Amino acid sequence: MESSEARKRDSKIVAAVRLSRWREHVPFTIPLTIFGGLLALEPEAAADWRLFAVLAGNVLAMSFAFMLNDIEDAPDDALDRQKKQQNVISNGLLSRREGIALTVTVFVAALAMYVASGVMTLAIGGATLALCYLYSAHPFRFKARPLTDVVSHALMLSGLLVAVGYFTYGAERREVWLVIAAASLFSAYGQFYNQVVDYEVDKEAGLKNTAVLLGRGPTSILGHLSIALALLCMLAAILQGLFPVWLGTILVIGVITTILFPWEYDMRGNLARDGGNVQRPGLIIANLLALIWLASNMGLITVL
Repeated sequence: MESSEARKRDSKIVAAVRLSRWREHVPFTIPLTIFGGLLALEPEAAADWRLFAVLAGNVLAMSFAFMLNDIEDAPDDALDRQKKQQNVISNGLLSRREGIALTVTVFVAALAMYVASGVMTLAIGGATLALCYLYSAHPFRFKARPLTDVVSHALMLSGLLVAVGYFTYGAERREVWLVIAAASLFSAYGQFYNQVVDYEVDKEAGLKNTAVLLGRGPTSILGHLSIALALLCMLAAILQGLFPVWLGTILVIGVITTILFPWEYDMRGNLARDGGNVQRPGLIIANLLALIWLASNMGLITVL
């Protein structure tokens, strides 16, 4: 009996972790938050506990967004064999009530991290949590509305994550908006890319998102335009001297490696199309840059 109860408890824990879908958001949440925080610091200043508190807050906020999304999508996902296997609410590993309880707990924990990190962090973090809710929850469902699907996705999954990290230290460098804009545009590209890939399925399901409204061709063009504008914003930020010069060496090595060893799959594990093969290596490079910069800032490594 005890063994059966233990197995059941363990399966619930595994399901709870799966509900967070942490593998899908932690790879971009970490670098965006760290970049935001380090951009706000003077060269001689070191990151403190607040950056790690806001990093935890952002990870929890993104977990909240993905958990709520699966709860709200559970009835529809139950009708699709593949999605049913992936959604722990749809396949019955967790009840809707258990899922909601876990989601509320994560929301409160994220809010606590933002409260501990300062007033500006609480304001921007609170806005992020609100947008995460509006994106998936009925009857708002920003994800199913043209334009708001892309804008809300770009802000809550990128732009606001950078802003939370940056304003934790109350800095006022206007150039940071170039980085926030670049992050938002990269995220917008991701949304356009996913909508183009899912176009036929979304259209058959009666979903009225931006791609269904504009068509696959124009949406693909918007995705490429977003990438181009994002790269221009990042170039402008680099020329403004926002990043340490030595990071450029690591960036160049990463880009060359990506070109020499291209990836076949995009972030969702599908065969890449329209530039989707740079998504995973791009995130690896971003994490490498962010973690090395943080280690250097904290004196853990010395960069010559």
